[in-house]
Amino acid sequence: MSGWLLKNNHLKSDIFLLFSTRVIRLFAYGFLSVVLVLYLSEIGLSDYKIGLLLSLTLLGDVAVSLWVTTNADRIGRKRMLIFGAALMTGAGIVFIFTKNPIILTLAAIIGIISPSGNEIGPFLSIEQASLSQILPDEKRTWAFGWYNLAGSFATAAGALGSGWLAEILHQGGMPRTEAFRIILFGYALGGLGLMLLFFGLSSNIETVNNNPVRYKMGLHRSRNVVIRLSALFAVDAFAGGFVIQSIMAYWFHIRFGADTGVLGSIFFGANLLAGISALLAARIAKHIGLINTMVFTHIPSNVLLCMVPLMPNLESAVIVLMLRFSISQMDIPTRQSYTMAVVSPDERTAASGITNIARSVGASLSPALTGFFLAHPALISAPFFLAGGLKIIYDLCLFRMFQHIKPPEEKDR
Repeated sequence: MSGWLLKNNHLKSDIFLLFSTRVIRLFAYGFLSVVLVLYLSEIGLSDYKIGLLLSLTLLGDVAVSLWVTTNADRIGRKRMLIFGAALMTGAGIVFIFTKNPIILTLAAIIGIISPSGNEIGPFLSIEQASLSQILPDEKRTWAFGWYNLAGSFATAAGALGSGWLAEILHQGGMPRTEAFRIILFGYALGGLGLMLLFFGLSSNIETVNNNPVRYKMGLHRSRNVVIRLSALFAVDAFAGGFVIQSIMAYWFHIRFGADTGVLGSIFFGANLLAGISALLAARIAKHIGLINTMVFTHIPSNVLLCMVPLMPNLESAVIVLMLRFSISQMDIPTRQSYTMAVVSPDERTAASGITNIARSVGASLSPALTGFFLAHPALISAPFFLAGGLKIIYDLCLFRMFQHIKPPEEKDR
């Protein structure tokens, strides 16, 4: 990709900024995810209320993302990215200054809080569409691989930093609640940093369609494909919502007594492996195709996910989790690239937004159920089995429905 960039210097700035905002955002998400549930528990919320708040957080993301992504091409992608960063900053500030569960829930619904350590909000959809517009087809999956690698490394660094920072501050005499608020302050600063960088984007990222709102929800030719993909992605995200990073961190804490420093280290390693797997996906997809890469790497990763709670101690559970993360993210850049490839250029923001919103809807429902499971010792491991089993069903359905729909770069195979 570097050679292509050297020949297109006028686009280098936008690509650099989009990768930079990805790094800052995912660092902030990872920074928050390790301590978020611990913080909510520390200020007095029950396991059930925590699960409900996380579900409402993700539902709020659906509403925000739906409006932003379906209007981004009309109002402007750059403007909407800045707006999303402002919501992220505002939510972080509210979480710092109040313990009131109602206010926290409202801030989580209206603002952008990531409980998973993964993407949330409208950023990903708009950035994907922007990158797909300024990159040729043959560079798209490769770029998305690096894009996800950068994000995973940033998430890993954020998880490691927050886990050990909270532990060091607590060991130094600071109450855990105050230590966690320092993390929340860092999250708010991340949103502010995003705003500043988004101001530097050029008009190259804006849609080339002169009338992007003449189609319902921004879709026309690809409506049926997007609907089917959205339904499948919702199932996958619903399954993943049972084991988001905040919940897994909490599970390791109550199951094995892992402290925040250990948890930060675990998810630092897990996200590093996830980033490497995302980069390798581009190489594999070049040989076997995007759909095959998504399915054939995702199924074994979900078998490993089901095995995590079967391990007898922390060490063996971490090893299995690391094996799972070493292949679990190969479907992400391939999924993103496939979605951008099978729709028209003027549908990309809407298609990415709608499929990501479907994922948010699915993911928003399961944390509330997980809160119920965590509150009952006999069911504490159920989220892992439900997540792994449902994800395997998703993989099989995806392969059956889309193996014959090829992206442009695979049409000659």
